[in-house]
Amino acid sequence: MSVIKGKRIMYLYRVLAESATTDAEGMAFTTENSRTKSRDSDAVATKDGTIRVPGEVETEISTTALFADENDKMIAKLEKAIDDGSKLEIWEVNLDKPGSGDDAGKYASKYFWGYITSFELTSNSEDHVEASLDLGIEGSGEDGYATVTDEQQELAKYVFADTVKTGA
Repeated sequence: MSVIKGKRIMYLYRVLAESATTDAEGMAFTTENSRTKSRDSDAVATKDGTIRVPGEVETEISTTALFADENDKMIAKLEKAIDDGSKLEIWEVNLDKPGSGDDAGKYASKYFWGYITSFELTSNSEDHVEASLDLGIEGSGEDGYATVTDEQQELAKYVFADTVKTGA
């Protein structure tokens, strides 16, 4: 048994309405992701004493990334999604769990639908500009295997480059 490094869990996003024409994308320079599940419960008084009645599970995904530059298309797309109320597809991918058989070339993932509920752009004088997002998830998600391209994986790791020039 071994531990999973945080950088090996990546999140990919896509506006659901664009699923026929657009690949999912990750956010460059992500510093942190989290997925939280919670369940409220109501106290109900009975003749035998108080009992707890559980509510539905609520899932939230949060992410923070450094703002790459004014041309950061993914952060701009996600900001537009909150403005438009667009539903997103979200994949939480574990790059340390490759698939096999029919899922060879893919990675274990959880698939969600949700909406951005909070978008914050933070810029103080001493740090890099950060974009923080919270997503409210519908349902509990589905387990499966997702394709992750080499380009998408580059967001999760450095790729070794040799010291010689690479050409024009």
